Amino acid sequence: MTELPIVDAHQHFWDLARNYLPWLCDPEPIPFRYGNYDALRRNYLPEDYLRDAAGHHVVQTVYVETEWDPADPVGESRWLAEVIAASGFPHGIVAGARLDDPAVEEVLAGHAAFTRVRGIRHKPTAAAAPDRVQPGAPGSMGDPAWRRGYALLERYRLSFDLQTPWWHLAEAAALAHDFPRTQIILNHTGLPADRSAEGLAGWREAMAALAACSNVAVKISGLGQPGQPWTVAANGRVVRDTIGSFGVERCLFASNFPVDGLCASFDTIYSGFRTIVADLDPADQRRLFHDNAVRIYRLESERAVD
Repeated sequence: MTELPIVDAHQHFWDLARNYLPWLCDPEPIPFRYGNYDALRRNYLPEDYLRDAAGHHVVQTVYVETEWDPADPVGESRWLAEVIAASGFPHGIVAGARLDDPAVEEVLAGHAAFTRVRGIRHKPTAAAAPDRVQPGAPGSMGDPAWRRGYALLERYRLSFDLQTPWWHLAEAAALAHDFPRTQIILNHTGLPADRSAEGLAGWREAMAALAACSNVAVKISGLGQPGQPWTVAANGRVVRDTIGSFGVERCLFASNFPVDGLCASFDTIYSGFRTIVADLDPADQRRLFHDNAVRIYRLESERAVD
């Protein structure tokens, strides 16, 4: 295994014995894109992550919010401060905040007080299919109340992690255009779940349009498919098409662990990424696995965070 350094740009921790995450703690499951997720209903902490990532040179990670207790959103950043003090991980935090909440500025200020918080994620309301999109729906990227919260991100120097199906990427492009000084990081490759020729054609068109916005980057992650193995053959074209649209300077590889552990091992995913881009210049490979995440999430040097 080469010593190519990795910044895993999207991973999670949770301690269900201490903290309330409704989707993991409540007995009734939520609809989930990978199907049954009972295997995730267990503590997952830095030692578990490092065991999964063994054999790969992970030097830093970016933690992304975990649908924390909505009654105490800043509690997630407080808890992570304890995790960082004990383990050093994670090195960047994308915290959770409901952007359409009238009290959102208080939440943003609370998160921003923690030094490793770099951004916010709030999944906007999404339609179930491309033909069911309703512009301006409550909680969507076009909702004036949601946009008022989004407008505050610049004030607190926070980026925005966007998780939404590809048929909402026209709204994302409008958001990027209207708020050009806020960095958007699209999660999970724009969710190309429909791998039919028609589905991929729609996804490619939407991704290309969003890529025209210079303040948008994309995390290549979340490519698992229910009941199917994670393979280079299944995912290679999606990865290369994404890089083709956004360029190597705006793509970041990420594990989405432990969630994507429902589909594949950490080694399968990261070895797959290496194989898919093995023909690229070594400097470009380093951008995809490490440098872009450091730059886009404004991470400190490895020496500074050790």
